[in-house]
Amino acid sequence: MSSEQTDSPIQNVRWDGKTCIVKVGGDVIIETAQALQDELLKLLDRKPDRLVLNLGDVGFMDSSGVASLVKILSRTRKAGVEFILAKMQDRVSGVFEITRVNTLFDIRKTEEEALA
Repeated sequence: MSSEQTDSPIQNVRWDGKTCIVKVGGDVIIETAQALQDELLKLLDRKPDRLVLNLGDVGFMDSSGVASLVKILSRTRKAGVEFILAKMQDRVSGVFEITRVNTLFDIRKTEEEALA
């Protein structure tokens, strides 16, 4: 699979001290989930204290997208990094609820709440 930027649903990455804030957009599906996971792993190599994923522009996420985030969750827990999902649309949060992984994640309504 190509590692071109176009494969990645990441729209923007910014740092606030030791907090990495990642804005994700579009659909996180089998074609884009691996690129998302790979880029998040690269960001974790920079050793943030907290990783915040703003999912406000993600319209749909399939099971491969959820699986990628579960892998990132596992990695952040091992590294002692706080991992927060923010601004999840109803359609995406529904997938998390159906798969019952919503209880594993720290999910906040807004990015501001995640950064507080």
